[in-house]
Amino acid sequence: MASQITADKPVDKPRLEMRGIFKRFGATVALKDVNFAVKPGEVHALVGENGAGKTTLMKILTGVSKPDKGKMLLDGLPYQPRNPLDARLKGIGMIYQELSLVPHLTVEENMLLGMEPVRFGFVRWEEMRNRVQEALQHLNHPQLKPHIRIKDLPVSLQQLVEIGRSLVIGCEVLIFDEPTSSLSRHDIDRLFKIIAEFKNKNLSIVYISHFLEEVQLISDRVTVLRDGSVVSTQELRSTQTTEIVRMMVGREIKDLYPRTPRKIGSPVLEIQNLAGLEKPENAIFVLRRGEVMGISGLIGAGRTEMLRAIFGLDPVRQGQIKIGIHLGPSSPAKRWLQGVGMLSENRSEGLAANLNLADNMTLSKLRGFGPLNLVLPRNQGAVVQKWIDLLDIRCLSPAQDVAELSGGNQQKVAIARLLQHGVDIMLLDEPTRGIDVAAKAKIYEVIDAFASGSAGEGRAPGAVLVISSYLPELIGICNTIAVMFRGRLSAVKSVEEIDEHKLMMAATGQETLK
Repeated sequence: MASQITADKPVDKPRLEMRGIFKRFGATVALKDVNFAVKPGEVHALVGENGAGKTTLMKILTGVSKPDKGKMLLDGLPYQPRNPLDARLKGIGMIYQELSLVPHLTVEENMLLGMEPVRFGFVRWEEMRNRVQEALQHLNHPQLKPHIRIKDLPVSLQQLVEIGRSLVIGCEVLIFDEPTSSLSRHDIDRLFKIIAEFKNKNLSIVYISHFLEEVQLISDRVTVLRDGSVVSTQELRSTQTTEIVRMMVGREIKDLYPRTPRKIGSPVLEIQNLAGLEKPENAIFVLRRGEVMGISGLIGAGRTEMLRAIFGLDPVRQGQIKIGIHLGPSSPAKRWLQGVGMLSENRSEGLAANLNLADNMTLSKLRGFGPLNLVLPRNQGAVVQKWIDLLDIRCLSPAQDVAELSGGNQQKVAIARLLQHGVDIMLLDEPTRGIDVAAKAKIYEVIDAFASGSAGEGRAPGAVLVISSYLPELIGICNTIAVMFRGRLSAVKSVEEIDEHKLMMAATGQETLK
């Protein structure tokens, strides 16, 4: 087991070093002579597009994969983990974006799962609880109790349990993989305070994130990966965000939030006093053709429940939903026929992982690919290839399994299905969560083209209702924004009337948008 960190360790010498790491999968070279190091008391950011090699590098570091060439050192000694458990016992802990907890077990059972203190074949429960309690004190969250089952905790607290799993065995290097993608602003601030405390205790932090503002805020150094190679390692205090983006994508992204002229037209979606079984409690708004309306608010405020109620996934307790000439609640199948498509915040809900790209893109609308309602693969593939080219989806062919794609490309496939179906209204729930800046730029471009009517030949301007926890995104792409607080939706305001401060004040109940 790794020893606890002491504050008198030297900080000028790397605690962890990866030298000349090379990894190939068949004909694909995933990593080419990668060098990476992190010092005690340092937050070292690792950034790059999806597919740049970050995941492969971290799998090697945590014992999931073996490098073909290269070596690793931990505190100056050779480090060769046999598996992830061995890596943790040697002092390397990873907090994944997709949590790896057992829902029906308690906090303390999860934190020491597979590492329970045992004597004569019996679990030493008192020792186990003492170790867990000590780790929880470092996390400083009163709602996190050892006896609570994981399934009864919100995502933000589940993530703290993941961090606690590494603390409880004294890990000296902690790897955070997109840690804020599912957190509210309050929980993000709490996480950053915890990371700052870890720095003060001389822990070494590897921070992986697509939110470059966070990288600038919390990190000391940054290493940029592109196409499996290190582009540069730099001090953050002397590096601008625009320079990081340029290194990541290999080109300038001049306009991250495109805004072509949008002609706001007639109402396509009208919501009056909408309430679900629990949330939302009350929502009133009108969405018009050519408009991108954003919904801000904290996680748990009821934003997702509102979209699900509109789309027919959740029951409606009261209120009115009017889509064109259609009035009242409906089923998802009927919403598709009415020209409404929804993108879930959870990609596993919005894609059939066991199907290929072509089937995923056309699943909701299989007509027109052959006579007598037959689906001819050649015709289907030709249509799908058009969307692959338009959205710059990185894939081998339309026949490739969607599960093999990166998160950003999977998200593009899900959006392509809405475009292929020919929807008039897009309901988008966190459309850029966990994807890189280049993929975000493409999705913003598609949203803008859809709203302005330039997404396809002969296509009329559409309407977009988008939920996002990333405030610069909402302000950048939306015409109007409303804020949901504890199930109640504020008045809808023009984006010119508000800023990030006002949105956060409304989301936390400090002010009301009127």
